[in-house]
Amino acid sequence: MVIYTQLSKESLHEMPAASFPGAIHVIDSTAQLPAAVGFLSRQKRVGIDSETRPSFQKGKLNKVALLQISTLDECFLFRLGRIENAGLLVRFLEDRRVEKIGLSLKDDSLTLHRRYDFTPGGWVDLQDLVGAFQIQERSLQKIYGLLFNERISKRQRLSNWEAEELSPAQQAYAALDAYACLRIYNRLHELRSSGDYVIKEVTLPEPAPRAVEEPAANLA
Repeated sequence: MVIYTQLSKESLHEMPAASFPGAIHVIDSTAQLPAAVGFLSRQKRVGIDSETRPSFQKGKLNKVALLQISTLDECFLFRLGRIENAGLLVRFLEDRRVEKIGLSLKDDSLTLHRRYDFTPGGWVDLQDLVGAFQIQERSLQKIYGLLFNERISKRQRLSNWEAEELSPAQQAYAALDAYACLRIYNRLHELRSSGDYVIKEVTLPEPAPRAVEEPAANLA
């Protein structure tokens, strides 16, 4: 596999859209936690991310609204503002036995600390791993694009994560981000184990310019 160290916006735009291929479960009550956390606790590693309702008022910070945790085929969306007693979930976040793979986890940890007092356990930040492959990109979009030649849409990023109901588009977006983190980790682990890759210290080549169609001849 050829690994390019950078990815242009133009190349990213030309890639096909990525999607989460599994089942999505919305968790919005304490009663749903035992089954969801029980399932996740049996995994070796999971992908993790969070979403916060954007604030357009200077100085105002909203609490994190959604925590998404994903395997390769199951994603759980925890609506934190709806869960009255999140003790089971907090203990899972501290559990060192399950690796939690994310990107910029320092930011996620800070936002989660506005809700819960906890010590992260088993957290693995992808930004600490990509350097070994000389990947210079730091965004999830571009890292995923470099490794899988697919584009993660960010259209839902600034949507209302405290809405009464999460739209199908919001659910798909949130699940994909957590899933993508896990998939990136797995790919990097496979490449590191096999050594079957070549690093190109250049930007992924620009897409070829599209041919301009000549106007049809007037045969009238």
